[in-house]
Amino acid sequence: LVLQIVTGIVLAMHYTPHVDMAFASVEHIMRNVNGGHMLRYVHANGASLFFIAVYAHIFRGLYYGSYKTPREITWIIGILIFVLMMATAFMGYVL
Repeated sequence: LVLQIVTGIVLAMHYTPHVDMAFASVEHIMRNVNGGHMLRYVHANGASLFFIAVYAHIFRGLYYGSYKTPREITWIIGILIFVLMMATAFMGYVL
């Protein structure tokens, strides 16, 4: 998670969120920023690995019955966090 935040901040410093300049700013990151291509790929693949870890955590909770009493509130909060994480990932993908 920390790696995603750090790489996201560094990428955001070089990104231009404008319709006419967005693609050019990504090209700038990939070609002109030192280590920019690696930074972008670490950020993209880190998101995929983070989702794999979250899915493994969810399936472990299903296997051990963590959704049953007395932990159902914890399970519901975890699902809400998962939905927020999916929304955040979608926003990052759209950018």
